[in-house]
Amino acid sequence: MLAADPSNSFLRYGLAMDLLNSGDAQAAAAEFETLIAGDPTYLAAYFHGGRAFEQLGRTDAAREIYTRGIAAAQAKGDTHTLAEIEGALALLG
Repeated sequence: MLAADPSNSFLRYGLAMDLLNSGDAQAAAAEFETLIAGDPTYLAAYFHGGRAFEQLGRTDAAREIYTRGIAAAQAKGDTHTLAEIEGALALLG
């Protein structure tokens, strides 16, 4: 389905989550980055994308995606997601 509609954010998010949950953090991180590039307002991608980078041991990349997510959540006025992403960033130290 995603091949037929590559700009469908919901489908791309679902694929990225399936990859992350199946243990393929590398492919998941790439899908989250693609999702964010195409739809920077899809806030859940920042939180879970950061998680994917954390699983890969790439804390600088996780920190960067969380920081972008904080800015996106602030711009959108989504305080719930903002708090989640800020919490994830704080745990990185």
